[in-house]
Formats: sequence, structure tokens, C-alpha cells
Amino acid sequence: MTTPSSSTRRWFMALTALAPLALATPGALAQSAPQTVSIGAEAVPHAEILEFIKPQLAREGIELKVRVFTNGHQENQAVAQKDIDANYFQHQPYLDSFNKSNGTRLVAIAAIHVEPFGAYSRKHQRIADLPEGATVAIPGDPSNGARALLLLHRHGLVTLKNPDNILATARDIVANPKKLQFRELDGALLPRVLGDVDLALINTNYALQANLKPGRDALLIEGSQSPYANIVVAREDNRNHPALAKVLQALKTPEVKRFIEERFQGAVVPVF
Repeated sequence: MTTPSSSTRRWFMALTALAPLALATPGALAQSAPQTVSIGAEAVPHAEILEFIKPQLAREGIELKVRVFTNGHQENQAVAQKDIDANYFQHQPYLDSFNKSNGTRLVAIAAIHVEPFGAYSRKHQRIADLPEGATVAIPGDPSNGARALLLLHRHGLVTLKNPDNILATARDIVANPKKLQFRELDGALLPRVLGDVDLALINTNYALQANLKPGRDALLIEGSQSPYANIVVAREDNRNHPALAKVLQALKTPEVKRFIEERFQGAVVPVF
């Protein structure tokens, strides 16, 4: 048997030491590539905002990879399973509901903006025009479904047993003067059914994707003091990673605030 030379042994040892780096999970913010951050986002406005800060982060040596999702459940699972490092699309009640339902422990690490929730119609120009028995489409997930009902409650269309319950359902309605009929649908589908229902309560990101202008088109809309701020979410094990911290710093600059205000004209409101 031929004994390997010392130079061959050194080469083999170096190659072996590098092997674990090649196996690093993309979403783990591994120390081998600490300057790459992957974040999931809805296309509008979240991905647009993230794309805006890419050049600044690149100058600081951070490569920001933005992955666009259309399903919030899948987006949170991608963080939990370390496919991506963080996401930016949801508010705290949605995250709380997801963690409870899925046994996850994802955490909010920054609040960036509010998207005032609105009610839209293709059939009626005023809320007062809603007929008795009108069909109202609301988001099917617990947190946004409750958000829709709370908006209707504040405007007197229904009365909820507890108007402070952020997980209220149609079963919590104690008065329904117009006998509204509710349909629960996936949030992304709500703009598509506008022609089939009397009223749809739609998250602003989906409204913007459907070319709806909340300030112009919404028959009802939340105020700027809405508690449903959109947050950046990560796993507990990487919430304090330096590269992710730089992303958060870049999101909270005067330049980003100005971009949001000019780009979205009140449909998206910065909270920093």
C-alpha cells in the first residue's frame, strides 16, 4: 500500500474542513456567509419596500434575497423550516394565530407599516346602499376575518358581543340589522370575487395588487392608528443576527419612510 505524501494529507484535510460549509442551510444565516439574508414577502408593498433598500445594503456588504409568496401559511412555514431567514407580510394577531395553530415560536423583530384595511364593492357606491341580505366576503383566516368584522362593527353594520376580541368570528355577532350573509375566502382571492358579492373586506396589499386605491375606492377604511402593524418575523434562534439587524436598520430610515409615503399615497402608512 502506498502511503500518502504529507502534501496530499494536507490537501485532504483542508478539503474535509470545507465540506460542512457546503452543506449550510440557506435560511440559517450560517457564519460561513453572514452577509446574505433571505426574506419572504408579499409582492406589494412588502417586496417593493425590500427591493428599495437592496442598493443601500449592497453598499454595506449585505446581499438581500427577496422571495415572493402568495400564501401566508407557506411563508411562515418557510421561516420555521429554515428555508428563509425571515419574512415580512403579516401583523401580530396573524402571527399569534399561526404560532398557536402550528406549534411554532416565530417572533416579531420589527414593526414597519400599517396597511389600513378596507371594504370594497363593484355593485354599490355607498355603504348605505347595501341591501338586506347582502353577501359580504371576508378573509378566511381567524385574525383577518376578525379584523373585517371589527371594521363592520365600528361602522354599525353589525354588533359584536366583545368588540375588543381580535379573534371574533361570525358566531360573535349579536345584532345584524341588514341580515348580511358572510362568505369566508382566502385573502388573495377576495379582489377576484368583487363582481360576485355586494361587499368584500380586503387587506390593502391584495387591494393594491388588484389596482384598487384604498383612499379612493374603499367604502370603509381603518384609520392610521390601526393596531395591525406589519412586522418582520424571524425564528428565535436568529432574531439577533447582525446581518438581519442591518436589514432592520435599513428599513427604518427617513428614505424608506419617504418612499412609502410617495409610492403608496396613504395606502401604506409607516409606523417608525
